Amino acid sequence: MGATVEQFEQAKTKLSVLKRDPGNEMKLRIYALFKQATQGPCNTPKPGLLDFINKAKWDAWRSLGSLSQDDARQQYCDLIGSLVAAEEGEGGGTASDQAAAKHAGSPAAYETLQVTTEDDITTIRLNRPAKKNAITTEMYNEIIVALQQAAKDESVITVFTGAGDFYCSGNDLTNFTRVPEGGVEDMARQAGDLLRKYVKAYIDFPKPLVAVVNGPAVGISVTVLGLFDLVYATERATFHTPFSQLGQSAEGCSSYTFPKMMGVAKASEMLLFNKKLTAVQACELGLVTEVFPDSSFQSEVWTRLKAYAKLPRNSLVLSKQLIRSVEKERLHAVNDAEVERLLERWTSDECFTAIMSFFQGKAKL
Repeated sequence: MGATVEQFEQAKTKLSVLKRDPGNEMKLRIYALFKQATQGPCNTPKPGLLDFINKAKWDAWRSLGSLSQDDARQQYCDLIGSLVAAEEGEGGGTASDQAAAKHAGSPAAYETLQVTTEDDITTIRLNRPAKKNAITTEMYNEIIVALQQAAKDESVITVFTGAGDFYCSGNDLTNFTRVPEGGVEDMARQAGDLLRKYVKAYIDFPKPLVAVVNGPAVGISVTVLGLFDLVYATERATFHTPFSQLGQSAEGCSSYTFPKMMGVAKASEMLLFNKKLTAVQACELGLVTEVFPDSSFQSEVWTRLKAYAKLPRNSLVLSKQLIRSVEKERLHAVNDAEVERLLERWTSDECFTAIMSFFQGKAKL
């Protein structure tokens, strides 16, 4: 049975409203660019008139005409990047330039971190709780600076933790939407240089480094744990490295440290097949030092850390050198190899499509 005149008019009205709504208009644009970038020009049959949502999507995709897939990719990245910039109110200049200017002679001016020193403990707290402490380019640069300053200050130990319920949700994937004038290859090169410098800051850190994992940890916040000296976790923490889901590969020296601490088979479950570990499982595999009840986690851990901070500082530094110095050259070589592999991954169609799919999932009508 065909549509009545009344149904026809209602469908036209709904479609018109759907297209006029600014939020839906943006989602339709994102959808259309995603389809154009991954599949090329619209090649599907026109949906029925009463299927007004899919009709709106189809119209948006078809409106792009013969726009090339490369141009659609670039427009998609530009659009996502502009939305992120508007949401976070970012200013001009690169994150690296901003961090360098911000911290020149000023140890306290952090935008994405809370850094404090008390009771001979320097605490670096990831401070983007609304974003589950996802690491932006700016945060990468600020963490590097914070580690450099903590290495020189009078504290005995340095602690990483997260604000809010998450420890860290890993790399903020919007980092991949800010494509510079040099294109994807230039973006990959800049990201690779930053990642190499970031991981190097952990490898070379001279003092005892402690992770206080207060909630779920994802991606690079998990992989660098192999470079920490102690990892304390609440029982509700989880540890997830979903690299292959995003068309990427391991980093943070985890391709070396994970097999060494937990064996090749268990490391492969995490790094290749995206297995998420509970805190207890991570402890059994050697990634976590000790797991605490969530109700007493903070009090128990910080009582212990304050006691550790009373130990002779130079003795701890020199003892860490003995433990870590044998591995340091190897870790730097692993870091370089992982970055080179990621440069290839970041410029691949497979990785780009996987990341675009991630954003497309978040932008569904």
